[in-house]
Amino acid sequence: MTDRPLKQIHLAAHFPGVNNTTVWSDPASGSHNEFASFRHLAQTAERGKFDFFFLAEGLRLRETNGRIHDLDVVGRPESITVLNALAAVTERLGLAATVNATFNEPYELARRFATLDHLSGGRAAWNVVTSSDAFTGENFRRGGYLKYADRYTRAAEFVELVREFWDAGEGEVRHFGPQFEVEGRLSLPRPPQGHPVVIQAGDSDEGREFAAATADVIFSRHSTLADGQAFHADVKRRLAAYGRKPDELKIMPAATFVLGDTDAEAEEYAAEVRRAQVSPQTAINFLEQVWGIDLSDHDPDGPLPTVDPDPDSAVVQGRVRFSDPVAVAERWRAVAAEKNLTSRELVIEVTGRQSFIGSPATVAGLIDHFVQNDAADGFVLIPHLTPGGLDEFVDRVVPLLQERGVFRTDYTGPTLRDHLGLPVPGRR
Repeated sequence: MTDRPLKQIHLAAHFPGVNNTTVWSDPASGSHNEFASFRHLAQTAERGKFDFFFLAEGLRLRETNGRIHDLDVVGRPESITVLNALAAVTERLGLAATVNATFNEPYELARRFATLDHLSGGRAAWNVVTSSDAFTGENFRRGGYLKYADRYTRAAEFVELVREFWDAGEGEVRHFGPQFEVEGRLSLPRPPQGHPVVIQAGDSDEGREFAAATADVIFSRHSTLADGQAFHADVKRRLAAYGRKPDELKIMPAATFVLGDTDAEAEEYAAEVRRAQVSPQTAINFLEQVWGIDLSDHDPDGPLPTVDPDPDSAVVQGRVRFSDPVAVAERWRAVAAEKNLTSRELVIEVTGRQSFIGSPATVAGLIDHFVQNDAADGFVLIPHLTPGGLDEFVDRVVPLLQERGVFRTDYTGPTLRDHLGLPVPGRR
């Protein structure tokens, strides 16, 4: 770290929903479908002066051997519909929805996000995701037509065309490309932000390049200081090729947190949370995701399976399988042998996200350390309880970050671009 001014930390709140970080068994865990839950978490994030509220996407219930048996699936409402409702009960908080670029059309998405941006006064954000999953595609007319290698090709032109509609407003759009041929007009004026904020979460080389060319925020998965710094440096250096400056793209990894009055108390509670997150059945489901075979008879409190994974299996549907499951299994066996871990303990070990564990002062210090040392520009926080899991962070950690001078004490502008320090793009 140099003598440069302190970096300002960016924070967002992720509503867990369909997510294995949620502790469903806790009596404080509430509904993941009722509007009151979304409203509580969003209003808590706004009270904490967070940049935005983030919703993921689930287009199909996941299956193993044809059975819907995911303990983390209780249904998920359509994101933009929820955010339009939240626009009426919040004033400054950004509202980010994950919407797939594979199974939608550019005009439709341009119109929906422009509507959200107008209704919210310039607070909309689109998290662009892609899919080559034929199982998910069975819910759509086009099905699984898109090859894996083509998903970013389609997504890049998709985002470009959406931005053409946003720029044109009621003006005519004429687009003739390899993926889309469109002649039309958007049914409302240019959005207040010019372009709603674009978020992207890919980590492959193609994903990083796509983000450098098109995204305003990256939802990163890197959890250690060293990995975060390497990812931060790699993506930021790619921006120059697209005429962009380093501060025009914010890198915000996903992160969980566990607080206690002391570090020791927080560590003890964190261990309880991880065991609650990874039930015996959840551990088996995760192993099936790697091994690709039916492990319903496997003992989660015993050693890892001795057989090798089936890399061509279709047992698991709707989950992302590892690109080299045999190599993953070998690596996990080495970790389990070194630390003497059972199957469930191994899953707990390898599925942990970036976690900040400790007293409020410790957690504030860790978050600040990551940001000031360029491992991130901020974090998307995922509480393990819905809807009240963010309250303690806002009440006990945010004031300490404000005292350090690294987090706002109030919003300085009305739009999400204001919160993120991003300029309003001119019409192209």
